[in-house]
Amino acid sequence: MSDHSQEVGRSALAPGHAGPVTVTLLDGSRREFADPVTGAELAAAIGPGLAKAAVAVKIDGRPRDLATLIDHDAAVAIITRDMPEGVEILRHDAAHVMAEAVKELYPETQVTFGPATETGFYYDFARATPFTPDDLERIEERMRDIVRRDEPINREVWDRDKAVAFFDRIGERYKAEYIGEIPPEQEISLYRQGNFVDLCVGPHLPSTGRLGQAFKLMNVAGAYWRGDPNKAQLQRVYGTAWPNQKELDQYLFRLEEAERRDHRRLGRELDLFHLQEEAVGSIFWHPKGWKLFRIIEDYMRRRLDAAGYQEVKGPQLLDRSLWETTGHWENFRENMFIAESRDEKILALKPMNCPGHVLIFRNRLRSYRELPLRLAEFGSCHRNEPSGALHGIMRVRAFTQDDAHIFCTADQVTLEAIAFCELLLSIYRDFGFADVAIKFADRPPHRTGSDEVWDRAEHDLKAAVEAAGLSYTVNPGEGAFYGPKLEFVLRDALGRDWQCGTLQLDFNMPERLGATYVGEDGGRHVPVMLHRAILGSFERFIGILIEHYAGNLPLWLAPVQAVVASITEEASPYAEEVARELTAAGLRAIADPGNEKISYKVREHSLAKVPLILAVGRREAEQRTISLRRLGSPAQEALALGEAIARLKVEAVPPGCA
Repeated sequence: MSDHSQEVGRSALAPGHAGPVTVTLLDGSRREFADPVTGAELAAAIGPGLAKAAVAVKIDGRPRDLATLIDHDAAVAIITRDMPEGVEILRHDAAHVMAEAVKELYPETQVTFGPATETGFYYDFARATPFTPDDLERIEERMRDIVRRDEPINREVWDRDKAVAFFDRIGERYKAEYIGEIPPEQEISLYRQGNFVDLCVGPHLPSTGRLGQAFKLMNVAGAYWRGDPNKAQLQRVYGTAWPNQKELDQYLFRLEEAERRDHRRLGRELDLFHLQEEAVGSIFWHPKGWKLFRIIEDYMRRRLDAAGYQEVKGPQLLDRSLWETTGHWENFRENMFIAESRDEKILALKPMNCPGHVLIFRNRLRSYRELPLRLAEFGSCHRNEPSGALHGIMRVRAFTQDDAHIFCTADQVTLEAIAFCELLLSIYRDFGFADVAIKFADRPPHRTGSDEVWDRAEHDLKAAVEAAGLSYTVNPGEGAFYGPKLEFVLRDALGRDWQCGTLQLDFNMPERLGATYVGEDGGRHVPVMLHRAILGSFERFIGILIEHYAGNLPLWLAPVQAVVASITEEASPYAEEVARELTAAGLRAIADPGNEKISYKVREHSLAKVPLILAVGRREAEQRTISLRRLGSPAQEALALGEAIARLKVEAVPPGCA
């Protein structure tokens, strides 16, 4: 972007009032200065290490450039490149450097927006010719050159009309259009680095050299101007940026590992399931995949039975009037599949189980002596998700929730919440997830119920999780439309976070649907309703499990736990006998009596992620022994058949069944 010096607005760094200033740092210490200082000067005064690591400054809670003048007594924090806020600034700068590189290489290209993301950055470009992988290599190399140039990055405040005229004149009509819609009272700030000028609120690094070289361009995707499919289509170039090369390398390794563990690929290779166009958003479970599903379902049923839950089953289709009463029709209608019966009634496939459970509760008169009443259902639900949001079995339209609703009195909420948290964390540990974070999601903008009811619900849910001795962070505005919730986020082997379990406190739905119980005082009372799930949906949780274990599921979860492979043809009858005895002992075992070499069999069953391979030949048949090999280990162990069966029977027992 060429430099039009006559258009440059006034400097955003003009000095303020002269005089002494007192800076209060995060640790409470104070620094006195005879005259105003910039953020960079403050960092240097504190220490050379901090000055080198600093990328921005926060003045009275507002992030600003290091060049910003602190001209009044203020609370100040130095933002360094390894802090979350600092990493975000690095990534935003990487987007600007990429845009500068694109403009240098392909001047006809128009720039639009380029924000930081959770793991990097992107920039949307308007260009008639599609970017190719070779283009990305050229752009990345030019970005590295711009970093080596160490161009100063300066903030300028412009007159709104002059900014529009400037971008119009240089052919950047997208920027001009956007600036033209900014309210007149809002400040227009532009950032200049070399000959490139971009609209941005900042903050940014002092110079391009401070970005470093720990970045990489990843891929190109389609996008729409302002996210509107009715507007012009753009090209979105994605990249990633990190504070140092080590973190970049670790991220790229995680990406490679995630691709290797992708549940869609492993689902095909392990013959667990498939998806196809005839049933978009629904899963075709193959025998081994459905076996895995049933193993998990049986485990969850045992745990719920032991915890005092009663299993129920509700209908799939429910009348529109019910969903109107609950508030789902108003708040969730676009996500529901609608059907019409022969008598012209409008029905909806249930997207969730809760209204059905309330109807079961209110089907007869209830007493306080029945509370808490815990109703559980492995409920088949359907949600009309956008096709673009679907992802393997992680995000589908037809799924099974491990759903339950606890009807209780207000005085029972705390104990029920504590019991649920203990149950959930225990189940996660059994599946191999020990690192679990909890988020408290409070009232969303669109909701049902009065503020008074929400105040009570949020207070009681916070009190419950605190009484359980669990720490949490706040996820503002992300509660359900009928009540606040706790979100349980587990971390997998690659350090990725997955929100699975929820606990939601609801004072609204039972009252809306007329659910009451007879209290100790003989009067009618509305129960408190706790919505809770642990796995979330079976489909998504199975996808998480597959990727967490890279398909190498623990023995108790493996659809096929053992293969008995014959070494020679004459040992085939013995292989089949061993497989029958293992099956009789409760293991999921099959025989492989084929004529292939044992090395081939071991390789094939290892690729199929079978945990145990029992090899048998003529000698093993004569001595009634087996040669045991475990997945991932080249070692073999010779065992008497009886000893092997006894040992493996114990090893294969699901958690809680010993």
